[in-house]
Amino acid sequence: MKVRNLVLATAMVAAAASSVVTTNAFAQAKEQFFPLLVYRTGAYAPNGVPFANGMQDYMKLVNAKGGINGVKVSFEECETGYATDRGVECYERLKGKNGGATVFQPLSTGITFALTEKAPGDKIPLITAGYGRSESQDGGVFKWNFPLAGTYWVAADVLIQHVAKKEGGLDKLKGKKIALVYHDSPFGKEPIALLQERSRAHGFEVSLLPVTHPGVEQKATWLQIRQNRPDYVFLWGWGVMNSTAVKEAQATGFPREKMYGVWWAGAEPDVKDVGDGAKGYNALAMQHGAAPDSKVAQDILKEVHGKGQGSGPKDEVGQVLYMRGLMSAMFAVEGVRRAQERYGKGKWMSPEQARWGYENLTLDQKKLDALGFAGVMRPISTSCQDHMGASWARVHTWDGKKWNFTSDWMQADEQIIKPMVKAAADKYAAEKKLTRRDGADCQT
Repeated sequence: MKVRNLVLATAMVAAAASSVVTTNAFAQAKEQFFPLLVYRTGAYAPNGVPFANGMQDYMKLVNAKGGINGVKVSFEECETGYATDRGVECYERLKGKNGGATVFQPLSTGITFALTEKAPGDKIPLITAGYGRSESQDGGVFKWNFPLAGTYWVAADVLIQHVAKKEGGLDKLKGKKIALVYHDSPFGKEPIALLQERSRAHGFEVSLLPVTHPGVEQKATWLQIRQNRPDYVFLWGWGVMNSTAVKEAQATGFPREKMYGVWWAGAEPDVKDVGDGAKGYNALAMQHGAAPDSKVAQDILKEVHGKGQGSGPKDEVGQVLYMRGLMSAMFAVEGVRRAQERYGKGKWMSPEQARWGYENLTLDQKKLDALGFAGVMRPISTSCQDHMGASWARVHTWDGKKWNFTSDWMQADEQIIKPMVKAAADKYAAEKKLTRRDGADCQT
């Protein structure tokens, strides 16, 4: 009898141990997995690194606060070097790992174009906050794309409104000359259609000046600017291209006060090495600017850096691109939290369920304040037809030491953008033989 009891007890212990292992394995498999496409090497690393660090640190902060309603998050970086082919390789390698990728954030318009063709088949959403295809705002065609908080058409439109205000009104733009110095890639070409639309409406001239990757050779470009003497220069650059442009503007005598960068050309790495030569240079802020005093930045200093888990140096916390990384990671997490409201609080969300969360995102001011983003950004609210959720921006200016906001909030003109978005989305749908989503699809 004793032998039998001993055998039974041993079996029960073994079963219990097996159960614990299985439970732990299940819990581990059901962590919410977020692949991070980054570039910490190459010509774009000075801008890519703080963004990547912000993304990582936010994920660590979420776990430090208990996960997404108890569901821990996991992440893995994959180095793209800002190259489209490497970005696609990263996507293919990570999409099925750790129970399946929740969402991808390509951090490259070129990679976004490529993954837009793959994501629908794999049923994995893409967040392209402030970049990617401008027409992907139209959720009726682009079911899996989410250009949250802004597109390049929004950026270009706000810049036109801003310089028009400087001149005394849109009618005062007639006869003015605007030069677009742009990265010769899908990213740099995105604003062209909007600028040309606005130029036809208001009678200003747009000159297009492409710059070859990575952007260190711009002397010929700035010689043209010196000869043509535009009233304004819009800079659609990234990485080393931005600081090179500011240096060339200084060398050719073009006033930095007349230069306006897109929100990827308005961070500390773009100006800090130029010294006083960058003073007066302006750039769009994709809602946020530098925010070292924000609650979310302070939380990270305490909960992440304070525990020796920071991804980079402490002094980058709160810088512009670091905050962009935080904001982008927050979007990824909050879409899952929103999906849990429908599919089960405290449960792991599939990519398809997360997609519903991104399509029904409701980040009102109360939620943003609770997340630590008070004063950093405005509310975001998406829908089946609107995958962007907000179209606001403002301008900040470099004073030689830091960025300062120098404009009020401005909203892109939907009367200009909406017809362009629909026309471009319809064209894409026709080319790809896609049918617009109906009301029933919007509920799934």
